[in-house]
Amino acid sequence: MEYKRRSESSVTRLLTGLIVLFIRASEGDINYSVPEETNVGYVIGNIAKDLGINAKILSTRKARLDVDDDGKVYCDVSLSSGDLVVAERIDREQICGPKTVCPLKYEMILENPLELHVIVVHIQDINDNSPTFASDVIKFEIRESANKGARFTISGAHDEDVGLNGVQSYSLQNNEHFTFDVHARPGGGKYGELVLSKELDREQQQKMSLILTATDGGRPQRSGTTVIEVTILDANDNAPVFTQQIYKVNVPENADLGTVLATVTATDADEGANGQLTYEFGHTSEELNKLFKLNKNSGDIILVGQMDFEKESLYELSIQAKDGSASTANVIIDITDVNDNAPKMIITSLNNHIPENAIVGTEAAIINVQDKDSGDNRQISCSIQQNVPFKINPSIKNYFSLATTNPLDRETEAYYNITITATDGGSPPLSSSKTIHLMVSDVNDNPPVFGEQSYNAYVMENNKPGTSICSVSARDPDWRQNGTVLYSLVSSEVNGVPVSSFISINADTGVIHAVRSFDYEQFRKFKVQVVARDNGSPPLSSNVTMSVFITDENDNSPQILYPAPEGRSLMTEMVPKAALSGSLISKVIAVDADSGQNAWLSYQIVKSTDLGLFTIGLHNGEIRAVRDITASDSMKQNLVISVKDNGQPPLSSTCSVYLLISDNLAEVPELKDMTYEESNSKLTSYLIIALVSVSTFFLTFIILILAVRFCHRRKPRLLFDGAVAIPSAYLPPNYAEVEGAGTLCSSYNYDTYLTTGSRSSDFKFVTSYNENTLPSTHTLNRIQNQIDPFEENSFTVASSDSEHDSLTTHVSNFEGCF
Repeated sequence: MEYKRRSESSVTRLLTGLIVLFIRASEGDINYSVPEETNVGYVIGNIAKDLGINAKILSTRKARLDVDDDGKVYCDVSLSSGDLVVAERIDREQICGPKTVCPLKYEMILENPLELHVIVVHIQDINDNSPTFASDVIKFEIRESANKGARFTISGAHDEDVGLNGVQSYSLQNNEHFTFDVHARPGGGKYGELVLSKELDREQQQKMSLILTATDGGRPQRSGTTVIEVTILDANDNAPVFTQQIYKVNVPENADLGTVLATVTATDADEGANGQLTYEFGHTSEELNKLFKLNKNSGDIILVGQMDFEKESLYELSIQAKDGSASTANVIIDITDVNDNAPKMIITSLNNHIPENAIVGTEAAIINVQDKDSGDNRQISCSIQQNVPFKINPSIKNYFSLATTNPLDRETEAYYNITITATDGGSPPLSSSKTIHLMVSDVNDNPPVFGEQSYNAYVMENNKPGTSICSVSARDPDWRQNGTVLYSLVSSEVNGVPVSSFISINADTGVIHAVRSFDYEQFRKFKVQVVARDNGSPPLSSNVTMSVFITDENDNSPQILYPAPEGRSLMTEMVPKAALSGSLISKVIAVDADSGQNAWLSYQIVKSTDLGLFTIGLHNGEIRAVRDITASDSMKQNLVISVKDNGQPPLSSTCSVYLLISDNLAEVPELKDMTYEESNSKLTSYLIIALVSVSTFFLTFIILILAVRFCHRRKPRLLFDGAVAIPSAYLPPNYAEVEGAGTLCSSYNYDTYLTTGSRSSDFKFVTSYNENTLPSTHTLNRIQNQIDPFEENSFTVASSDSEHDSLTTHVSNFEGCF
């Protein structure tokens, strides 16, 4: 009946081991179980379903199982189905050894948001190992005097399997002298004693061999055998006795090799050779033989290998004392932890490109810190030493997250090398460090900035089209296309003309070119807005004002307003015979369309009938008498005036001023135009050449001369052209007002008195005055034809020579500056 119950219980437990179990522990762990030696790909359970999440998001959340750095990954998660499957062969005996409970612990990580779930897979033992004895032959020497009921300890068989799959029973070959009694060890496992059921008689039988069989409780059942050879001796009737049945010792894991961990002691009441004891290990594994050595004479247990608390924290040794008979004692070695493992940091997730506009608290990395020690030696703290805008936050269990504490700015700091230090709670503490390299990725958050608040460009007029006149530059601290600056002009107009017809800008370099040639006399400056735009998305831009100044070039000769240039009109001014030294005779008025020093005018007499009689003001153009007029001075005075500006090179213009020294027209003899005399001298030269070269046409030449003479006498004899009153509309535009530089800045009025007679008319010279000038509408009529001012019939005779009708004409009225 007992065997049947055990069989049913074994079957139930085996089926339970083959079926995957899912349990949620009180701590929130997810527990599964799986039999060892299952095939790769075997489905243990569906984690996604058990966690209550959709299996489709496992991939996007980077689901994974984390284990210790030296642990093997026996299981894995299928990201497509959410199944927990076997990834490689699982051997419970290799993983857990004699432990009855064999869990595989995993930490399942889910990101975005970070979640941690502890997955525990319990490996269920299957009966894949047979019981084995330490030796195929166990030898005993028993004296024939041994009493009935005497017990002889036999080391139990060892089975790598645990629980029901371990050794459950022993059976001894049928014989008349011995039985086998099974006992359980305090630390687990079973051993047996050979019990003498009938006295021995050496004379009848000196040796006997018995087969001992160890059987486990698995299905199918497995067994192992050993042979017990009993040699019957003469009486040694006292068995060794240990001072204590169980020896316990605590040893630090870093104990030095050669350390005596414990000493077992047994005594024997016999004397002589029957009382001499030897010690030896019972059944021990190969691993224990590498760690411990037993002195067979003294019973010292010596450490010969390096222990590691992280691999095994407890060892149990079976020691036998023999003197022909044997006794057994157990030694339990408890390994205490030493802080001999520094924390190990594993970066499980790293975002090494963080945008500079990331919000405060953005996670840059997730770090898993592992320490193989236990207790306080395993308590971990992480820190950052540098002054960086990051901090390390404890997260779940042994996970830490690296997050931002302040806004980032790539333009201030583009790279961070962050050293994270993990320190355990041991004494002394151990630590380890790891450096994380982070790069701040650029965001287009900076508009281009010009190097100047405004720009001034100066270009000389009459420039060549395409000339570079200025260069603008804007800097954008952003990266790559976010920092690539392109330049353009804001659409605007200058005097109604698009600014693009005046200048252009190179979009890449910011160099500004003149599209056309400028004229200072048309306009002198204009403004334009330059735009610098980056290539980001969306693009950012900034504007700057550029003022273009046209600088003057001396490209305009002085223009003489009074007297009028020859060929347009002629005039003659009368000078009283009583004019004194310093008297104002006339004034040359000139302007220059240029500006600055290019418009500074100077006046000079370059030719004069009498060089010592008149002078002209260097800067005001006023013609004055150098000395008093005398009767010996020639009545006709011709002055050639040169007006020159101050440019480089200087430009100049000339004019002629015709003067008559007389108080009355009646005193004036038959006069001829002075310019006509000059022209006549030239004509005479031509006539002489013609007479010499064309003698055959002498008669025709005489006729031609007479005709020419006749034509000249038909001209009016006396002309006073009024090109004196110069209306304001006559002035060229943009004349500079320069004091003493050729512009008439005072009012000059000249009165001319003409009579109806031909030879008795009077010219009256009147000094300048500023008041009571004629209105601008009262000006002399200009004679359009070229007239000799000293020819007869210059004026129409109204009645007789004796009647003088005074015709008063204000010759010139110049008020202010032109």
